[in-house]
Formats: sequence, structure tokens, C-alpha cells
Amino acid sequence: MTSELITKALETATDTKAIIAGSGVVTQTGQVFRDCFGTQRAIVIADENTWAVAGDAVRDSLTAAGVEQAEPYVFPGTPTLYAGYENVEILREHLRGIDAVAVSVASGTLNDLTKLASGELGRPYMNVCTAASMDGYAAFGASITRDGFKITRNCPAPTALVADLDIMGAAPQRLTATGFGDLIEKVPGGADWLLSDELGIEAVDDYVWSLVQDNLRGALSDPSGCAAGDPKAIEGLAEGLLMSGLAMQAHQSSRPASGAGHNFSHQWEMEGHGLDWEPPLSHGNKVGLGTVAVCALYEKVLQLDIEAVDVDAAAAAWPDEQANDERVIALQPIEAIREAALGQSRAKYVGPDKIRERVELIKAHWPKIIERVTPQLVTAEEAARMLKEVGGPYHPSMIDIDQDKLKLTYYQAQTIRSRYTILDTLQELGLLGQVIDSLFEGDGYWAQHPTAD
Repeated sequence: MTSELITKALETATDTKAIIAGSGVVTQTGQVFRDCFGTQRAIVIADENTWAVAGDAVRDSLTAAGVEQAEPYVFPGTPTLYAGYENVEILREHLRGIDAVAVSVASGTLNDLTKLASGELGRPYMNVCTAASMDGYAAFGASITRDGFKITRNCPAPTALVADLDIMGAAPQRLTATGFGDLIEKVPGGADWLLSDELGIEAVDDYVWSLVQDNLRGALSDPSGCAAGDPKAIEGLAEGLLMSGLAMQAHQSSRPASGAGHNFSHQWEMEGHGLDWEPPLSHGNKVGLGTVAVCALYEKVLQLDIEAVDVDAAAAAWPDEQANDERVIALQPIEAIREAALGQSRAKYVGPDKIRERVELIKAHWPKIIERVTPQLVTAEEAARMLKEVGGPYHPSMIDIDQDKLKLTYYQAQTIRSRYTILDTLQELGLLGQVIDSLFEGDGYWAQHPTAD
């Protein structure tokens, strides 16, 4: 089924040369390998779970295409494989002495391990997707934890991807739910990009925007179908996730696929929240809840009277660089996170001599900002409903985040990445605390939804 959208997006991908998507296409793995890597040897990388799903089919397809193969490398299936750098090192050292291209049979974690291990060896790799669980299949970079600190480490995207929709549709529901959570954040994330574009901070690339956004609502339109493994719904979800990765390649940035909602997940991941669970709390589950949190924030933002903002008062209250550092330090008690947050916050900090100009710019462009972001957004209620229908967590309490921690995360999320979002706009206007407080009192979303329904 490899769609016209994917075929077109491949034209601007920097690393990925081939994507085969459709029902039963795992049988084409060998031919894809041949087309991309010629007569090179292959080594299949899997864990016991993914091997049981597609390992034999991948090996048989490679054999049928005449691809010489090294002995497969299979990680244990339990406990759930961890995206820690120690596993990258294990795989890298195993691959080092074998002259072969890695073919991972994987979803998120194992794909990232193989991506980074291959990247550190200066080798290409390909992946056979086993679940519609994240947008990282076609993205450069691997999300890996080292010394207890999870960050995205630079490495090329796969040269080729095989996405068999029958395999992906049969994946555990929790994996489909995490992919849905990853994809839904593109909704408020898109609003953040429109906001940044309107203020002249980071321009929207119309082509890259179209890769993610043109069919996003369709990809998210059937969460119940995704949960049930409905072929059409899985096809839409998988396509949306693949297109997001290709958009990141084209833009050489995660901006097309990530906004303030991802910052919530980044904060919790860097704190190690859910890391020791079995299975570990997924990135997409956290991102989905970040989406609800940011959609709730935007609902309050759309009600603000920005004309009433006193430019003189906002400028007078703006912290100098030292005071801003102290604010970040107070919000981030964990040293490793604190140092990262300081660097990210300093990169986007507007000096006292520029803040008046920024506040005036926001006020002048506010009607246009509202006009552009309003049709992009969904309500927090709608986002939570979709997450519930797909079978994922839809309230922070479902992942052991209480109201106090959630409230703190709104502030922390503003510090954790240099990317400009609605959190930064509110901080510059001097309204961040006021708007966050309003979410937890009166008719605010979290006051009205203190627990999961």
C-alpha cells in the first residue's frame, strides 16, 4: 500500500531510501535489502518477543532473496528490553566483528538500540516494524538513557523500513496506544509552531508542515479501530507516524513533530518516572498526557484578554539572566536535569533590553495568533476521549502523576527545551502562573477532572 504520500516524502528524506508498507509485505524484506544494500550480508536483530512475531518470516525472506546472513542476535524477551546505553554497547560490540548490515525486527526500543549501535559503527541498517508504536521509525536520532539520563542521541535514520500492517495490527494494544499518544501531540505541537512562526521566531516550512499535518486528523480519526487492530485504522496511524519521521528528516529537526506536550514527557523521562515499571512506562503514554495538559492550557489561553497586558509591568517584572537561572535551578532539583535545563533556557532567554519589544510583538500579533491556532487545536476533553478509546492512559493519575506534580510540570516543561512554545509566550507576558493556577481551580480542566473518570 506504500502510499503516494510516503513515496513523495522519501524524495526529501536525507537517510531513508525505501519504505514498503502494506498487508503481508514482510515477505518483501529480502528484496528491499537487495535493492538497498546489494550483495552485503545481513544480520537479523530481535528480542524473543519480536522474533516470535516476525523473525522467521524476515529470515526466510532474506534467504529467498539470496542474502547471505550471519547468525541472528536475539535479546531476551523478559524483562522488557531497556533503551539503556549499556545495551547499545552490547549490540555494537557484537556487530563490530561481523561484516553485515543489521536488520532489526523491532518497535521503539530495539529500533533505537540498533539505530545507535549501527550509527556508532558508521553503518547503515534497516528495520522491520512490529507495532504502530512511535514516530521514530523514520526519524534520525535514538532516545537512549545513559547514567540515568534519557536524551536523543544523534545517528542516521534507517536506510529502509518494512511496515507490514498485518503484523502491526496484531501488536499488543498498549503499543498501538503509545503510538497514538505520540501522534496526537502533533495537534498542539502544530499550534506551537504556528505561534512561533507568527512571532518570527521559527518559520513554518509549508512542505514539511504538510507531511505531518495534512492527513493528521484522518490518522487520529478512529482510536477505537486502532485499539481493535482494524486494518484501515492501523494503516492511517502507521502512515501518520512514518510521515512524522520523514518530516523530521526533511527538516533536520524534531520541530515538525514536537511541541510543549513532548516537554512534559521529556521532563518525566529525565526524572526516570516509570522507568522501573514492567513494562516501563512508554514515551507515547507520557506524550499523550502532555497533549491533554497543553490542550487544557490552550483553552485558557484562548480566553485571555491580551490587550489588558501592561507592557511596562511585564517588562519591569522580567527577570535578568541571573534571576532567570535561579528560577530554573529552583524548578529543577535534580542536578543533571538542572544543568540541561539551564542550557536550554539560556538559549531562548530574551534579555531585559528586548522583552518590551517581544511583549509588544505578541500583543500586536495576538488576533492573528488566535486566528491561526484555533482551528489547529482540539479540546482537552476531546484529546482525553481519544486516548481513552485507544486504550491508553488519559489522566495523569493513571501513571502516578498527582495534581501537585502535574502543576509543577507545567513550569518545568517551560525550561526543559529551547524550542519556543505557548509556555514561553505566557512566561514572557507574565501570565504563566496565572494561567496554570486557573487550570486547577474553578472551571479549570484539572479542577473539573481531578481523577480519571
